[in-house]
Amino acid sequence: MQVGELAQRARRQVSELTGLPAETVTGLNRAGDDRWVVTVEALELERVPSTMDVLGTFEVTISGDGEMLGFRRLGHRRRSSTEDGRS
Repeated sequence: MQVGELAQRARRQVSELTGLPAETVTGLNRAGDDRWVVTVEALELERVPSTMDVLGTFEVTISGDGEMLGFRRLGHRRRSSTEDGRS
């Protein structure tokens, strides 16, 4: 499976597991011979103005063939924050 496909699969898995709209992939790292760790941000709480939206940061571990091996929430942040979302 191509790296871009793994990233898209991780986005879909975050949306399916949380019920939240996944917005972007913020990290993609190889973790061994046949594992990838993908970091995804999802919209947890929509606010006005949108700079106050709350984004959750999730980590998905995927095998090279696209099977999900792990999932966890790393934290959250406001959209306007420059922090990394791990709180």
